[in-house]
Amino acid sequence: MSIGAFARRTRLSPKALRLYDELDLLAPARVDERSGYRFYDAGQLERARILAMLRQLGLPLAKIKAILALEPPAAAARLADYWASAESEHASRRQLAAYLVDRINGKRSVMYEVAIRDVPARSLLCLKRNVTGHEQAWAFGKEFIALLREHEFPSVEGPTGAGFCIFWSELSEDTESPIEWCRPVPEESAQGLVDGAPELTLRSEPAHREAFVDLGPGGETTPAQWQLVSESLHAWAEGKHLKPIDLGVRINYIVTEQTSRSVGPDCQLAVPFLD
Repeated sequence: MSIGAFARRTRLSPKALRLYDELDLLAPARVDERSGYRFYDAGQLERARILAMLRQLGLPLAKIKAILALEPPAAAARLADYWASAESEHASRRQLAAYLVDRINGKRSVMYEVAIRDVPARSLLCLKRNVTGHEQAWAFGKEFIALLREHEFPSVEGPTGAGFCIFWSELSEDTESPIEWCRPVPEESAQGLVDGAPELTLRSEPAHREAFVDLGPGGETTPAQWQLVSESLHAWAEGKHLKPIDLGVRINYIVTEQTSRSVGPDCQLAVPFLD
């Protein structure tokens, strides 16, 4: 059937069908060599309709292409995972909207349980880079962890010896944002350690206090939840008359004896402060 007839039966526009052909999402069954007209087979209707429904769910074309490349059971599982993530993000945005309504009305509330600890001056081995979006940030984190395992650096005991990632600006899917992965190391051996790992830089961080919220084992924070937790931390600190210090919002990754590879470390969103 012609592209026009196929478009009517699938409720996809000819323009969309041409784009899907260019992206190898839905190629026509035949293209006339002389005229360049595209023709489709009835057997392609099912894929086209699934593609159209995936677009209605708001999936980016790159994710749709990955899903359609899978066998049906795996494709269904991938879609279910995507929708669960989308619902979690929507719930986080709903919470953030409610918080913002209260704030505009002059109310500021702490929506999470906040704890605080003293952090001593520390020597840090660091790796800093500009990244775009959560996938690049996650890949960068894996690279940093691989470096730590390769060099087997000595650790500093306790929560203040945990590795952490500093977000120096809001992470965006559209523009680059600087993030920095850090690992505290014993001060007496810090210089020797960095000499053996030229990929990393050594710097010191001053003593401070740290307000934090537990996000749970292996917690993945949505952008809206990140904003809400951060606002809760700042509202809590204002109530305690704590002053923010420009050391960067960070996520601490606390590894305990109970931590499993499948679940991951306990994650804490933290903001440094001074009295």
